Amino acid sequence: MKNRVVITGLGVVAPNGVGLKDFTKAIKSGTSGITFYQNLKDKGFSCCIGGIPPISEEKKREYLTPLQLRGFNSTSILYGCMAGMDAWKDAGFSVDENSNLDYDSGLIFGTGTSGIEKFREAIYQIDEQKVRRLGSTSVVQTMASGISAYLGGILGLGNQVTTNSSACTTGTEALLMGFERIKNGKAKRMLVGSSSDSSLYTWGGFDAMRVMSYKHNESPEKGSRPMSETASGFVPGSGAGALVLESLESALERKATIYAEVLGGNINSGGQRNGGTLTAPNAEAVQKCITDALLDSEISSNEIDAINGHLTATSKDALEIENWTKALQRKGADFPYINSLKSMVGHCLAAAGAIESVASVLQIKEQFLFPNINCEDIHPEISDFISEDKIPTKMLKTDIHILAKASFGFGDVNACVIFKKYSE
Repeated sequence: MKNRVVITGLGVVAPNGVGLKDFTKAIKSGTSGITFYQNLKDKGFSCCIGGIPPISEEKKREYLTPLQLRGFNSTSILYGCMAGMDAWKDAGFSVDENSNLDYDSGLIFGTGTSGIEKFREAIYQIDEQKVRRLGSTSVVQTMASGISAYLGGILGLGNQVTTNSSACTTGTEALLMGFERIKNGKAKRMLVGSSSDSSLYTWGGFDAMRVMSYKHNESPEKGSRPMSETASGFVPGSGAGALVLESLESALERKATIYAEVLGGNINSGGQRNGGTLTAPNAEAVQKCITDALLDSEISSNEIDAINGHLTATSKDALEIENWTKALQRKGADFPYINSLKSMVGHCLAAAGAIESVASVLQIKEQFLFPNINCEDIHPEISDFISEDKIPTKMLKTDIHILAKASFGFGDVNACVIFKKYSE
């Protein structure tokens, strides 16, 4: 018999809200976290706007010790530690460096790149033959699994502790990997999530590809425009999202708050065939990912009330909507409500799936849909597939029983998870 899996803790570090309370308030009110950054302009970026979580030095010290912060400059690890520790505490556990090792709890926390600023520092030190000045934490800050190494030690987790990396699909993939582990009885609890740093060296490559918007440097909050006819590319974002997944039996045993249930999902790849490339999706595989997620969850497409899409404000938005209509066999007025968090926080890259999953679960728990800001001019190709009232531009109080969340990433990789309002 397979275990039912529920969500008992949430943590988030986002451009429009650090911490669950501020983030929830921001997404309900449609508050953007996108601002102009002079240093992007100074470095010759075309897109000079982005989303960076506002974190003071004082705030950092609430999470990491002075010793941990010495020589520390990996925002990816910082964001992940903050979101992960908050989610752990939100689930009712303490953060104690002297706690007993917990073999029932594990961690899958993904990232795209880690510690690029530290890499740059290391290159200069080595070029100047100052290897010994690199410091004792340069390795752990720059290795991909640095985030899971930090968090696993801070929380004393004794089950699987690892890092995954699948471009923009990373966070949703981590969630589904943790879900499988609990469902199959390999763990009672898994802290899952993903983070992405706010380094110019991460964002620079996308600017060079000309996939980021350069038209809104004077009006940053209007820059991220998923599903809009005037969308002109994505806006980069950063941060982290974290969720505590737990077997229903364990959650009930300790009388934990249950945010939602994870019914199932699917991860696949388009193999860069049939129109899929390193940077473009194979539509057939995207549709199969969604239909297989429904099969795994044992639900019909008609049971889906809402979708939290990937929807990046690029030319692929209309294709994504078309894929959803074909996979669900629903269109026009019959299509579920759909929204994209990227209108408020930008595209948080490797962190996107996790931050957006937190937002998805909050919508189920509190029964609302956050607005698609900047979507007052829906793309005509999208209007051909679905009714415009299915793309709310103001917060909507509505019944959400089942919500589908998907992420599609570079390398032609896909993930779709199905969340359900918890009921006994």
